[in-house]
Amino acid sequence: MARVVIFSGAGISAESGLSTFRDTGGLWEKYRIEEICQAGCLSWNRENTLTFYDARREQLASVEPNAAHYALSKLQAKYPNDIAIITQNVDDLFERAGCKEILHLHGFLPRLRCEQCGTTHLIGYTKQERTFTCKNCGGSFRPDIVFFGEAAPMYEHLYEAMEECQFLVIIGSSGNVVAMDHFALHVKVSILNNLEPSNAINERVYTKVLHQKATEAVDEIVGDVERFLQG
Repeated sequence: MARVVIFSGAGISAESGLSTFRDTGGLWEKYRIEEICQAGCLSWNRENTLTFYDARREQLASVEPNAAHYALSKLQAKYPNDIAIITQNVDDLFERAGCKEILHLHGFLPRLRCEQCGTTHLIGYTKQERTFTCKNCGGSFRPDIVFFGEAAPMYEHLYEAMEECQFLVIIGSSGNVVAMDHFALHVKVSILNNLEPSNAINERVYTKVLHQKATEAVDEIVGDVERFLQG
């Protein structure tokens, strides 16, 4: 298992131009969150939900990975057995920057999942064909996204990764969805990189706190990780 875990939230993708939950004027302001990403919304608000995720894939196609994604990809390539990347983000910007084996806790936007048997199907940045059904069971497809109130099976793998983690890096996460403070208390080194303080995070439990954009902080983060791995 990797000694270094890099955990990212929406902040790193926001620098590439992707809307976050809390953006003003972003995609999310046009919809009520509880109507398009809440457990059960596919039953009573299916078309609006699918249209929303069509728009998110379209937006994803228009942006590119930023310097932080590329710097972390380079770091992982240099230390492939020591760097694990875990993200709350559903975009593919890490993959497009060259990162490998990304653990997406909340699903993956370019992919659909059969509602009946769980078979997945990559559609990239295209709209979901409404009549498209599963070849295995004939079931309907849905975005392969974890909606609020649904089980998040990938969290088990987060806990597994943190058992071996010695150096934790958190980038662009408010702590409102996944609380990482507990893990920071049980590693040798921890770095928190957010634009500003969050009420959901106790910054005192971190070895270092960087209030900067991810693209501005990433060189210092990479340097610290390299010194740790080489030491």
